[in-house]
Amino acid sequence: MRTLARQQKNGLKVSEAATLKLQSDAQALKAAADQAIAACDGDAREAVKALLIANEFLEREMEAQVSHG
Repeated sequence: MRTLARQQKNGLKVSEAATLKLQSDAQALKAAADQAIAACDGDAREAVKALLIANEFLEREMEAQVSHG
């Protein structure tokens, strides 16, 4: 929110600031996807499988922490 307020002060409308933020987020997501695919030697299916496994691991880790906390 501070960023949006700062951008408004700099003359950007809220919708323009939100659009810039979404574009930035989209670029970061694309870069992360490219890195995941590259880590799997360019095989997108293997990258998806690896990310699903990582996600499952993180979910189980979170569940374990919550059940102990």
